[in-house]
Amino acid sequence: MAGQARVALFKGIAAVLERLPERFDVGVARTLAPLVSRVTKGARRNLSDNLIHALAVKGTPVAGELLESFVDRGFASYGQYWAESAKLPALKEATITSRFVIAEGMEHLLEAKARGQGIVIALPHIGSWEWGGALLASLDLPMTAVAEELEPRELFEWFKSKRQSIGINIAPLDAHAGTALLQTLRDGGVVGLLCDRDIQENGLMVDFFGERVTIPAGPATLALRTGATLVAAACYSGPGRDHHAVVTPPINTDRTARLRDDVSRVTQAIAIELEGLIRRAPEQWHVLQPRFSDS
Repeated sequence: MAGQARVALFKGIAAVLERLPERFDVGVARTLAPLVSRVTKGARRNLSDNLIHALAVKGTPVAGELLESFVDRGFASYGQYWAESAKLPALKEATITSRFVIAEGMEHLLEAKARGQGIVIALPHIGSWEWGGALLASLDLPMTAVAEELEPRELFEWFKSKRQSIGINIAPLDAHAGTALLQTLRDGGVVGLLCDRDIQENGLMVDFFGERVTIPAGPATLALRTGATLVAAACYSGPGRDHHAVVTPPINTDRTARLRDDVSRVTQAIAIELEGLIRRAPEQWHVLQPRFSDS
C-alpha cells in the first residue's frame, strides 16, 4: 500500500508540474530549494564542502558570504533541475531543439557518429543532462543511461517510460547493466554516464579538485573495451530559459599498457575534464553527497 501511495504521489506531482506555466514552477522551485536546504542541513553542509573544493583558487578556499551565495545558487539550480525534468516529457521536440544548443564540441559528436563505433559521454551533475539527451535523440543519436532501481518496481518503470518518451533509454543499475551498455556501443549507439559520484563505491582513486576521491571506472572501461569515442560533456542551464552544452575533445583511449592500468589512466583524464566543466558553472553543480575526505 505504501508503495502504491508513493507511485501515486510522484505521478500526481509530475502531472501538476507538466501543466503549470514553466516560468511559475521553475521560479517556485528556485525560490524554495535554498530555503529547504537550510532545514535539511546535512545536504547543505555537503554541497558547501564540495563547492569549497571546486571554487578554491591555488589552494585558497572561498568562505563566508560568497560561499553561502554559491550554496544558495546551487540549491536553486537543483530545484530548477527537478522542475524542468518533470516538465520535459510534456514539451514538443521543436521547443526542446529551439531552446538547447551544443555551444562547443558538436563536431566531436558528428565525427564519432561517422566512425560508427559508439560514443561514451562522461557527465557531471551539472544543469539538466536530460535536456542534452533529448536533443541527441532529435539528432538521431539516442542515448542510453543507467539509473538506480526505484521501489516499488512500478515507480521505476514509470520513471523509465518518462525518459524514453524524450528519447533516453534507461538501463537499470544491476548486474546486467554492463552487458546492455556494451551492446549499445557495439551497435554504434551513445552511452551517457554521470560519473562525478561513486554511487556503488567501487570506483577508482583519482585526483579531483586537489583531493583523492573515487569515481566510476565505467566510462573508461567501456571505451577501452569497445573502441568507442570517449568525451566529457556538461549541459548548463541558461542563458535565460535556454540551455547549452559543452562537449570536450575526445579523450585518448589508445591502449598503452594492461587494461587495468589504461582504465586508471583514462579515468584520471576524465576527472580532469570534469573539473574543467564544473568550474565553468560551479553554482550549477548539485552533488549533495559528501565527496571529499574532510566532509
